[in-house]
Amino acid sequence: MSKLAGKVALISGSGRGIGRALALKLASEGASVVINDLDEGPAAEVVRDIREAGGKAATCVGNVTDADFGERFVQAALNEFNGLDIIVNNAGYTLDGVIQKQTDVQFQKMLDVHTVAPFRILRAAADAIRTFAKQEAAEGREVIRKVVNVSSMAGTHGNAGQVNYSSAKAAMIGMTKTLSKEWGRYKTCVNCVSFGFIETRLTRAMEDAESRIVIEGKEIQAGVPGTTLHSLAHMIPLGRAGKPEEAANAIYLFCAPESDYISGQVISVSGGLSL
Repeated sequence: MSKLAGKVALISGSGRGIGRALALKLASEGASVVINDLDEGPAAEVVRDIREAGGKAATCVGNVTDADFGERFVQAALNEFNGLDIIVNNAGYTLDGVIQKQTDVQFQKMLDVHTVAPFRILRAAADAIRTFAKQEAAEGREVIRKVVNVSSMAGTHGNAGQVNYSSAKAAMIGMTKTLSKEWGRYKTCVNCVSFGFIETRLTRAMEDAESRIVIEGKEIQAGVPGTTLHSLAHMIPLGRAGKPEEAANAIYLFCAPESDYISGQVISVSGGLSL
């Protein structure tokens, strides 16, 4: 039996990378998934792949930093699948620079996408979660819901050149621990994964064209210097970067029923790397 049969999941940033791998994983376990990406193409492709495999999926295309996105995202789940059981705040990107060269705009953009956007999504979900939980309690049923926030080892340990990204990802940990206390009464587990070096567009060599991403019509140079990539691999005890599917599996652990009594926790997914 599929472990997530009947569940409805929201995954931000699920048109590519870790989010895409997670969407396919949750759908394979029976969840109906709302796919989000900045662009229609990648989101539609994931939906197609899920449906062709016999799963259920819908899209909610747009920028998670838009003021109304949280409401649209939550409403998509309610309209399409009449439920809301899993929320994964995964969308994000990097905009690096040492502190003396960072502008206010550069710093704020990281807070907007990694902290403010997840806050708005969760705030928008609060009424539905409370309503469902009260109905279930009145019927004598216990339904466990899951929130998984994606942080980074930059947020738990800091990282030179990423004061903006590190600050925003550290804030996700505080948000996780607070909501685990606020939403426990609604039978909702809130946890966080802290990723190390995972193979995505954000961790490709800067020389690779795919490390350039477009946000709000502007091309942004993401990625990591090639020499740094080589040294990073040698620092990881397992000897390599993680694959998107492996990162997705870590998030899945917090979505699966086996974690129904785990809340307020942060786990590091780093191949043994500890900075």
